[in-house]
Amino acid sequence: MNRRPLSAVIITLNEALHLPACLDSLNFVDEILVVDSGSTDGSQALAESRGCRVISQPWLGYGPQKHFAVEQAANDWVLCIDADEWVSEPLRLSILKALADPRFNVYQMPRCNRFMGRWLRHGEGYPDWSPRLFSRKHAQWSLDPVHEKVDVSGEIGRLAGDLMHESEETLEQYLDKQNRYTSLQAQHLFERGKRAELIKLILSPLLRFFKMYLLRKGFRDGVPGLVHIVIGCFNSHMKYAKLTALYLKHIRSSEVET
Repeated sequence: MNRRPLSAVIITLNEALHLPACLDSLNFVDEILVVDSGSTDGSQALAESRGCRVISQPWLGYGPQKHFAVEQAANDWVLCIDADEWVSEPLRLSILKALADPRFNVYQMPRCNRFMGRWLRHGEGYPDWSPRLFSRKHAQWSLDPVHEKVDVSGEIGRLAGDLMHESEETLEQYLDKQNRYTSLQAQHLFERGKRAELIKLILSPLLRFFKMYLLRKGFRDGVPGLVHIVIGCFNSHMKYAKLTALYLKHIRSSEVET
């Protein structure tokens, strides 16, 4: 099938456990580029042994790191994928079909998340639409330090087939990661001059629970689905709680200086 050349782009840090499955699913691309930020578990050597092009780049933050990686790709069309994700066969076929005659500059795909041993099919866990296939002439990753997004103008196409996210992390590791994420989010909001309103502290997690657990039927994913959504609601609260803490600390520092 004649199609646009495609580079798969992966950022890594100690991902030797996950990389094999990810790389196995990318045997249809023209280049696999791995941008590593200092792995000590052999991730770089593993990627090189599988024919990947590997670049070392100290950590810049999620958005800037992905932005840098896309810029290093050999092809304008890129598929951005995390090391703990893999492309399903239906998604592979859908990507190839789209690249044969692209109607859009950016394509998003449903992302299926495995949590507490279960593939989530409702709530926040699915379809979790993620724009990962795009032409870098028309789109690029934002420079947000966390919860980065693809900046694009115009309509976004949708692909069939799931991008599988199969993290092996424990619940404790997942919570540690979410704690780091909410801290980064709060700091980013604070630096932009945002303030947390009391109503957001209270209503944000409640509305999120109503939307994800009831409207999007998260209850159908059993206990894992419930836990996943409760953690998401707690994150909504903690993001604004941490933002409030930063603001109060700033006020106290200003009072001391005066």
